[in-house]
Amino acid sequence: MLKYSRILFWLPRIMTILAILFVSIFALDAFQPELTVTEQWGGFVIHLVPSYLLTVILIVAWKWEYVGGILFLVIGLLATPYVFLGNYQVNNSLGQSILVVLSVTIPFAIVGLLFLVNHFRNKKFQSAK
Repeated sequence: MLKYSRILFWLPRIMTILAILFVSIFALDAFQPELTVTEQWGGFVIHLVPSYLLTVILIVAWKWEYVGGILFLVIGLLATPYVFLGNYQVNNSLGQSILVVLSVTIPFAIVGLLFLVNHFRNKKFQSAK
């Protein structure tokens, strides 16, 4: 039972770190040869703003799983239509847009659920003592 408790504790944290790293990769498109070095680095820092926000939410979730779980769940669900429509307008492909949503926004909703499950599981375990 202790093994599952540790897995449920670490799984959302590791998934979140990996998802933030994945989202951060998209900031690399700020590096374009026609831009100056200052413009490239400025664009890179600006493109990393979502990663900064997600990292702050991860820190909150690490300390307060309930609050962090709700925040990740809300971000994952609210960002889904925005990301879907933005991609669909660019590529006009339903399948590709769904794949982007499944790889970019849905992991945060899943992580939110995992934080909430771990929170309520720990709460139930503590009340049973």
